[in-house]
Amino acid sequence: MFLLPAIDLMGGQAVRLKRGNISEKTIYPDLPTAFAKKWESMGGNWLHLVDLDAAFGGISKNLSTVRDICKAVSIPCQLGGGMRDKTAIEAALEAGVSRIVLGTRASESLDFIAEMCQAFGPDRIAVGIDARDGYVAIKGWTHATTQLAVDLALAAQSAGAQTIIYTDIATDGMLQGPNFRELSRLLSLLSCNLIASGGISSAEDLRKLNALPGLHGVIIGKALYDGFLTGNLQDVLLERP
Repeated sequence: MFLLPAIDLMGGQAVRLKRGNISEKTIYPDLPTAFAKKWESMGGNWLHLVDLDAAFGGISKNLSTVRDICKAVSIPCQLGGGMRDKTAIEAALEAGVSRIVLGTRASESLDFIAEMCQAFGPDRIAVGIDARDGYVAIKGWTHATTQLAVDLALAAQSAGAQTIIYTDIATDGMLQGPNFRELSRLLSLLSCNLIASGGISSAEDLRKLNALPGLHGVIIGKALYDGFLTGNLQDVLLERP
């Protein structure tokens, strides 16, 4: 199972939100590049970057920071937030990221998923599905839809997506544990790579996720920033749950 420490960016700073609520924002004083190096040194396989300015407002203010992060580490980075057209994707790839995470636009157009997979290669395109109570939320989690997350996951897979990132909004940033039930359900239905996000609070959570058959990776955020996970993360995976 791959470990993907997260760096959420707003105005060039590293931040964390609770359940995606911008009014419950924590700003971290360290440079995002310092976090990137730290997470790499702790055993991260990838970095998961999110441009919150682009996710909420549609306009990126963090590409220069993304570029700095990509240069600062040797592990690959993926970027989500505001990836709603080919121009935004091209700019992000030029900044040095290895994979783009499609969110809002993916939920609106399966054709867009297929076209971007064809244009850039399916290994460079992931589909991010943010779910609240089982339904897809879009535009920085500010808009609810009537689309079931599992339906979008299956449709995205059929459109060519090789990687799906599932975020449970209710658990994100809350340090209360992942939604194991929904993850197990998705794993039973999907054949593409599934990455889990939301609620990671401890080494025990990581070990339990690692024990889920077929789970490709896990995104870790607040548990790292608040010191609930320390030391080498890869060592955690060698232990039994």
